[in-house]
Amino acid sequence: MTTRFKKNRKKRGHVSAGHGRIGKHRKHPGGRGNAGGMHHHRILFDKYHPGYFGKVGMRYFHKLRNKFYCPVVNIDRLNSLLPDDVKAKADTDKVPLIDLTQFGYFKLLGKGVLPQGKPVVVKTKLVSKIAEKKIKAAGGAVLLTA
Repeated sequence: MTTRFKKNRKKRGHVSAGHGRIGKHRKHPGGRGNAGGMHHHRILFDKYHPGYFGKVGMRYFHKLRNKFYCPVVNIDRLNSLLPDDVKAKADTDKVPLIDLTQFGYFKLLGKGVLPQGKPVVVKTKLVSKIAEKKIKAAGGAVLLTA
């Protein structure tokens, strides 16, 4: 933008140039940027940026992630883990066995419903209460492995 279009041109000759006569327009009276957030700008920070200061979460110094590795699967996905030949037979006397560790899952969770409410036997390391209740209600069983 050329000089002649700038607002400052209109202020030439006026002593304070639109910054008032009393508090002079000095460089950075409150500090640059976020300076003073804990001190003289405290009210602004608390009002418009609550929770800006302080620590939160992640204080586990030597966390070995292997201990916490636990892939999960929900009840509604169990049908997709069954092989096609087992689904095709669908005998009433034979209840299919699903070993979740074979598919890389450690824990069974209870979201959704069992497919067609058919009984299944599930082998897993961990299981939620809801998942166990739903499987038993359908006439199946849960086998816990180490």
